[in-house]
Amino acid sequence: MAVLSVLDLSPVTEGGSAGQSLANSLDLARHVERLGYRRYWLAEHHNMPGIASAATAVVIAHVAVGTSTIRVGAGGIMLPNHAPLVIAEQFGTLAALHPGRIDLGLGRAPGTDMLTARALRRNLDASVDTFPQDVVELMSYFEPAVEGQRVHAVPGEGEEVPVWILGSSLYGAQLAAMLGLPYAFASHFAPAELDNALEIYRARFQPSQHLDRPYVMLGLNVVAAPTDEEAKYLFTSLQQAFVNLRSGRPGRLPPPVAGYERDLDPMARTMLAQALSCAIVGAPGTVGRGLEAFVARTGADELMVTAQLFDHAARVRSFELLAEAAGLRPDAA
Repeated sequence: MAVLSVLDLSPVTEGGSAGQSLANSLDLARHVERLGYRRYWLAEHHNMPGIASAATAVVIAHVAVGTSTIRVGAGGIMLPNHAPLVIAEQFGTLAALHPGRIDLGLGRAPGTDMLTARALRRNLDASVDTFPQDVVELMSYFEPAVEGQRVHAVPGEGEEVPVWILGSSLYGAQLAAMLGLPYAFASHFAPAELDNALEIYRARFQPSQHLDRPYVMLGLNVVAAPTDEEAKYLFTSLQQAFVNLRSGRPGRLPPPVAGYERDLDPMARTMLAQALSCAIVGAPGTVGRGLEAFVARTGADELMVTAQLFDHAARVRSFELLAEAAGLRPDAA
């Protein structure tokens, strides 16, 4: 079985608050740390009413200080929104505070709409076209200083911060392969190019000082509950959120609705079937079989599991049942 990790968007629920969502994130991180999950990643999104992790480095610090062994990181930082030096300083600081526990996943999407992206950047020269150069520049700030170097990341210089390339297309696969970096694919919401991206990454991978062979992490939606019926019911919160987002009506995570998919129009049902095709929903036995099949098909080294559930207790229970189904042990983290 592949290694299991957690992706948390720190969901803000209808009737809830960002403060409660961030408290829930720390509580979930503490639970999955005890269960033996390897990593706990948070993602950068902006202008999204249902996501509380916009200031991603700050939330990572919040989770890291409240845990002790689990790796904590970004899945990811949207690098075109930032100067590489700023991210090197932020994650260098995190690594100095929590040695050996910080990961940095980098993506080239804005993580928001273009109007908000302009408000974030203010610099019209910032572009996804410079993403490869920005990644290399950022990584250079973590290296020991060289003679004549005038710009330093302090903290950051000499810190061991593993860098990952994130992607939902073939672009990230090619870049990760060229740089010899681990690759995380966003199959939990954009699975269309999954097989092609894996083939390109593995075929073109060039060993580096960071990694000697390809290493793939795949995003996966998993909702586990005592019965298949309850899990499907809980899953409707994410289904609603996707339909709302794709309809231009992003909002807070809604409560589950019985029979939601049955009453959808064919276009929305087709969209969900495509966007959420990498989802395993059911009782522990169903989840266990689904995990085995997904890993066998993809050869994933690690699964980054996400569960957008309205009820926090149900979300914690889902990760507990998943750990049991996968045979996870606390000493496996």
